Amino acid sequence: MEDNYNMNTGPLWSLLKSLLMFTVLCVVGVVLYLPMGEYISQWGESKYSNDGLAKYTEERASVDRGPDVVDGIDVASGMVYDENFKVVKATCTSCHSSKLIIQNRATREGWKDMIKWMQETQGLPELGTLEPKVLDYLSAHYAPEKTGRRANLDIEAIEWYVLGQE
Repeated sequence: MEDNYNMNTGPLWSLLKSLLMFTVLCVVGVVLYLPMGEYISQWGESKYSNDGLAKYTEERASVDRGPDVVDGIDVASGMVYDENFKVVKATCTSCHSSKLIIQNRATREGWKDMIKWMQETQGLPELGTLEPKVLDYLSAHYAPEKTGRRANLDIEAIEWYVLGQE
């Protein structure tokens, strides 16, 4: 009969301590979230909404970092520098390298299709008011190049070297 009163209570106390600790952490989390909840919600909405992304990108683009431009090319990115360069750089290179832009060529409609694909499959948010600026830039500087065969050689301008035959 003594065995019935002498039960091993170690696992029970361990479980009760774990439940108590979980409850305390939940209460502390709620107490901390209540005063900051609205701020956290506003931050998430403002930064990741379509309007928030446009505003954030324009803010990033407006920061004058004094780019090094040589022959109309931004040295750091290798991209053509013009009035929409900063918007494109802030929008596009936050996800991928500028080299991905430079190596591609497309019409305005082609660039728009690529942006739509990135939005549908890669998580790119709507660009809102920035989309026309981005498309203007890309279609102006990274349009398909119309090249055919190479230009004819100017035979008169070539300095020929004659090998000696000894």
